[in-house]
Amino acid sequence: MNVGDRVRLLTGTEEGIVTRLLDSELVEVAIDNDFTIPVLRREVVVVAQEEGKNFDRAAPDLGPGQAPGRNANASKKDKSKRPGQPAAAAPGRPAQPSLQEALAAAASSGAGIAKPAGIVPGTAGAKQPAAAKGLFLALVHQSPELLAVTLINNTEADVLYTYGEETSARPYRALAADKLGPKASTKPLSFLHLKDFETWPAVVFQLLPTRLNGDAAYELLTKRQAFKASTFYSSQKPAPVIGKEAYLFQLDEKAAAAIAPEKLAEEAPAPAPAAQAKPAGVDAAALKAQLSGDAPAKPAAVVAAAAPAPAAPVVAPPHEFDLHLEALRPDNKEDLSNTAILRLQLDAFEDALSRALATNMHEIVFIHGMGNGVLRKEIHRQLSRNKDIKFFEDARKEKFGFGATLVRLK
Repeated sequence: MNVGDRVRLLTGTEEGIVTRLLDSELVEVAIDNDFTIPVLRREVVVVAQEEGKNFDRAAPDLGPGQAPGRNANASKKDKSKRPGQPAAAAPGRPAQPSLQEALAAAASSGAGIAKPAGIVPGTAGAKQPAAAKGLFLALVHQSPELLAVTLINNTEADVLYTYGEETSARPYRALAADKLGPKASTKPLSFLHLKDFETWPAVVFQLLPTRLNGDAAYELLTKRQAFKASTFYSSQKPAPVIGKEAYLFQLDEKAAAAIAPEKLAEEAPAPAPAAQAKPAGVDAAALKAQLSGDAPAKPAAVVAAAAPAPAAPVVAPPHEFDLHLEALRPDNKEDLSNTAILRLQLDAFEDALSRALATNMHEIVFIHGMGNGVLRKEIHRQLSRNKDIKFFEDARKEKFGFGATLVRLK
């Protein structure tokens, strides 16, 4: 049983879509009108796609109080469908699929990749604007309250990807891994409910572009996307490839850097003697832990073929480390988005903190400024989870106001 499967409750006649795997025994199912309930796995059964055709049954469009094949609470004039009876559409008006049928069609449309839809529903042949190139996270309405998490590849290359989620209760949980072709999108990787917006997990993608018979390897991109109400609702726009309105977030603001073959050859260690050689490969235990969801969002460790060269000495960062963009990139002339600037500042913060710990500094001050508080909150969140930190607090207010954080190291 997977996310997106259409299921029927064994203890009733209701049908719905699996929106989340809560644990090994419990799943979340979306019933009519966005109503989601937790259900034991043994209490639901997956509905096969061929069931309606094999049993010559159409999904009934039932009203309140109706059940398949009968309608005890309806009047005698009620024309609800019964198995084996054709649906009577209103004159001059095409029959509309029910919410349940729409959810089922979206979730069971394909086992791997959804085909591009060229036209936005309701625009009847309208020409679509030019779509931006890149990799996108798209949250697509399956119903007014239910959103499907989808990965869109609007490039010419294949992409190997992993998808996971972070919550306060669980640092990381891997949920999907596959290959996505060019100009394609995945089936729903998970579902999010708007009523639970404040408790949504942060989603984590690892992306590796690849081209068959290509002349370059690419670095792995890791993207963590959290959702804030201040920016989420303004992100709605037409999504490329699928041709639908979606809440859209670009995952590759900074494109994956190509690694030239000659650079790979330079960095490759010299082969060891046959008698002492240890074959290079993936650490099976680490890979198994990552795929089971019990490992952090990092690639599985690679077993080195030989001892690496001695690393350069670690240089201690300055006692007061400025995270403003002008300090990190004095000569910067790029027009970076707010998301790209935040990622750059967080990378600099993590690097400075690791160097401070490695060189046994007692304390360090990070100057992050006031702004809208996003950078400060993210820095404090990471510090609160680091076991090598004694404590942290706002630095000297008379000098920095609330624009700096003092970190005392163990």
